[in-house]
Amino acid sequence: MFELSDTRKQLRDAARKLAQKEIAPRAADIDRTEEYPWDNVRALTKEGFMGMTIPEAYGGKGRSFLDAVLVVEEMAKHCGVTARIVVEANMGAISAVMKYGSEDQKKLCAEHVLAGDKPAICITEPGAGSAATDMTTTAVKKGDTYVINGTKHWITGAGVSKIHLIFARVIENGEEQGIGGFLAIRGEHPGLIIGKREPAMGLRGIPECEVIFENLEVHESMAVIPPQGIKRGFAGLMTAYNSQRVGAGTVALGLAEGAYERGLAYTKEREQFGRPIAEFQGLQWMLVDMATQVTAAQTLIYRAAASAETNQTGFPDMTLAAQAKIFTSEMAIKVTSDALQMFGAMGYSRNLPMERMYRDARMFTIGGGTAQVLRNMVATQILERKLPQTRDGFTKLAAKGQA
Repeated sequence: MFELSDTRKQLRDAARKLAQKEIAPRAADIDRTEEYPWDNVRALTKEGFMGMTIPEAYGGKGRSFLDAVLVVEEMAKHCGVTARIVVEANMGAISAVMKYGSEDQKKLCAEHVLAGDKPAICITEPGAGSAATDMTTTAVKKGDTYVINGTKHWITGAGVSKIHLIFARVIENGEEQGIGGFLAIRGEHPGLIIGKREPAMGLRGIPECEVIFENLEVHESMAVIPPQGIKRGFAGLMTAYNSQRVGAGTVALGLAEGAYERGLAYTKEREQFGRPIAEFQGLQWMLVDMATQVTAAQTLIYRAAASAETNQTGFPDMTLAAQAKIFTSEMAIKVTSDALQMFGAMGYSRNLPMERMYRDARMFTIGGGTAQVLRNMVATQILERKLPQTRDGFTKLAAKGQA
């Protein structure tokens, strides 16, 4: 069991109180209307949960990723959408800017996030999902400006987010330099166009949309460049994404915990054949398996989040983050499904949150790195060798004497 300090227990309790009092009552309507939960955002902002990982120098509280995880976990027990908002207001794009951005970039992003904005990360394209380096969006340098053209899709929060961290192939003097990150603000940068919204299975209160860049002009001061420079900067920017992976895994964890807790309570109340259904061994074993899996997942998530405090990058360890997300995302599908089963036909009804929690959980083996791609990443680390995914990958390694 991961032992929390008294300060962290107080933080968790504050998040739990807010989640139970204000977030839970709105969760069903958010799913039904598919509208972004601005009331929840205001409540999160008031409580200081938006941008809590931003350093104090920029107006935040300087809290750790583990602190953010505790808040995300409590929100997800009741509302997956709200939990995702907390993730992206504290991890991913905002953490990349706080690590690698200029002073002006940090101040700009901190101002927006602390006021309630959830930054959008623009990586995925129609032809470049798991193979992110196949992206075709370009940023062509013209004087002191980058002109961005291309299309992204499945961009979480598109249409509601103001800050966009856009990944594109950098072209200077007709030559490709690598993949870089660029900041653009919706409403302030003409050429950033929100396209069609995907009719998602779950997490319906947060839009997943196409984002189109048509001669989007971004000043060079809005380029987010890690110390390695543009040529090797993509790897640095993706290191920041390890925090987002831990956050995504935490949403899955909270959904599973919420479903398990509801299932456990129901087995103690529901009677069949003249006795509580908790007395039936079949359900007892299901509950034991659910409790074991949730505990294991929580340990993996907490360990991965805490690794940022000792990792020289300042972000969660890549392998620990991948392992945590793989296990937790798959566990959440199983646990939410089993919890639904315990309710019988009522679990299948939209009058209870069980079917919503199952639908919401289904996203997390996909978004933020599929469970299969993350397994490839872990395999690379434990085997201590490159494992290229292209057909000619090993041939190229052999030619370099690296196979």
